[in-house]
Amino acid sequence: MTNLILSVLMLAGAALFAGGIYVLRKGINKKQGLLMLVAAAVMFANVGIWTIPTPESNLPVSPQSAD
Repeated sequence: MTNLILSVLMLAGAALFAGGIYVLRKGINKKQGLLMLVAAAVMFANVGIWTIPTPESNLPVSPQSAD
């Protein structure tokens, strides 16, 4: 389920990025275009944070490994 959510988040970020570039190039509404680019950057940062591997020392102790 996590992979699906991260995939949708990446697709939405890509759409926001492309839309932001389009709006900026057309000159329709520069503020909206910049906000779209910021939202896309936040989405990409969130995906990056969620996919960073954690060190093994932070994993919970399983009952089998305790001696």
